[in-house]
Amino acid sequence: MRPVKREEILDYITYTEKRSELQSSVLKQKEPRRIHLGEYLTFLFENTDTVRYQIQEMMKAEQIVKEEAIQHEIDTYNELLGSKGELGCVLLIEIADANERPQKLKDWLGLQTSPWIQARGFMPSGTSDRSMRKNFLRFNISNLIPPEMLPRQLVSIILDYRMKQNCLTNNGKRLPKT
Repeated sequence: MRPVKREEILDYITYTEKRSELQSSVLKQKEPRRIHLGEYLTFLFENTDTVRYQIQEMMKAEQIVKEEAIQHEIDTYNELLGSKGELGCVLLIEIADANERPQKLKDWLGLQTSPWIQARGFMPSGTSDRSMRKNFLRFNISNLIPPEMLPRQLVSIILDYRMKQNCLTNNGKRLPKT
């Protein structure tokens, strides 16, 4: 996916004026890009438009105006897209019960290193290539799914954590369009 460029970013005041129209469009794009896995986990596959929205929201919230800080946000959020041959996403861990949250998070340390993708007709190699920075995941799909098939391919996201005790799958939900 094409990364966001500096010239695409509005200053936070102009963005604030246009926010409601931009927000509704991006939120519609995000919905099919969410893959829920079990009760607590969501994988959110970003695209250029949704990453641009995240950058704009951060600039608005923090009233960022310095070029160096704007470029830092662009560089940071562009990582969500992954590089060539990668599919990038954010792993959201959503535990509503504040009493359960500390223990679940402690039990799930290392969780972000266990997801892998299986696509219909294509299997990952014995060790899946993925990296994690914060809750950003990147799956190396260059040998898994031919690029021309990517928008149409059905995939499963499989979470095989702690010796297959908690194996979950999204049962082949369609990948979001890039």
